[in-house]
Amino acid sequence: MKKMKLSIVGIQGIPNNYGGFETLAEYLVKYLSDDIDITVYCSSKDLKTRQSSWNNAKLKYIPVSSHGAMGIIYDSLAFIHACLSSDKVLFLGFGGGFVIPFLRKFKSKIILNFGGLDWKRNKWSPNAQKAIKFAEKNLINYSSIVVSDNAGIQNYIKETYGIDSHLIAYGGDQAQHLPVTKDFIEKYPFLSEKYAFIVTRIQSDNNIDMILNAFERAMSIPIVIVGNWNGSEYGMKTKEKFQNKKNVILLDAIYDRSILDVLRSNCTLYIHGHSAGGTNPSLCEAMYLGLPVVAFASGYNEYTTKNKAIYFSDPDELASIVNRKDQLNLKEMGSSLKIIAEKYYIWEKIALQYKEIILK
Repeated sequence: MKKMKLSIVGIQGIPNNYGGFETLAEYLVKYLSDDIDITVYCSSKDLKTRQSSWNNAKLKYIPVSSHGAMGIIYDSLAFIHACLSSDKVLFLGFGGGFVIPFLRKFKSKIILNFGGLDWKRNKWSPNAQKAIKFAEKNLINYSSIVVSDNAGIQNYIKETYGIDSHLIAYGGDQAQHLPVTKDFIEKYPFLSEKYAFIVTRIQSDNNIDMILNAFERAMSIPIVIVGNWNGSEYGMKTKEKFQNKKNVILLDAIYDRSILDVLRSNCTLYIHGHSAGGTNPSLCEAMYLGLPVVAFASGYNEYTTKNKAIYFSDPDELASIVNRKDQLNLKEMGSSLKIIAEKYYIWEKIALQYKEIILK
């Protein structure tokens, strides 16, 4: 029997480091490529290595960067090619929203997961926010199936566009609890004491400043933040401002998952600052590790954690939570979050949910 041809479009490519949509693509390939003929579109400008296939999926390269304004051209070229050559197209993100009206005759092929409400991110100018909202509207109207990764996003799509979307989250079971060794303590001395931890993209809508300001006031434990500090002007300025503060440890992005797992799986508190909506993979991973989570009160984070974490809205509130951590039952919180993750955030289960709608 001939396999269905599925294209995955809208990401930088695979194999990836720890981007959300890229991780989703990797696990869909892992669990579905035996039954579905999958092609993943990749940017030859952004990926250092260029492979023809990965885990039984074909990799198709577009010679345009997936970042910034060029990302719209990259997504559009890949989207057009995928619609012409595949039975189904899974589009991830918003960059294809400007070309999709011209692909309306392919609507029955298109499955959309646009992630969070990207137009709300304060890293964008007002004009960019309007353009992204326009792209979002086009994508939802011209896709046959829409996937929401969070109940808050599902409610937003229903209330805004009157469309029922499929609720499919992200997985977190790629994270492993790894022990601290002597070698790790020599390299990362903070591992021998209590510390709070976060791994994140360094952008303002992830509330980096709020978290750093809070830990200036909460002197009970330091905050360790792993992220792409040198990837933007905002990141470099923030790093320069805070890197010499007593209670702050800023580490550049770590792409070795085993090192990352040691650092996060042994923290006292996991801090999560994402605000722009949707289910964030790093939060799912923290929950799967059974970490006690202190999350920004975005509404979406409460949905992901089923209201079993602790939430903050400003630096004073976060500082207060950190300083009274010893009065909290952190072990019980971590156990509750792990139970939720094991029920909802397992990649094999998530891939099977995607398979069901892809083969419709």
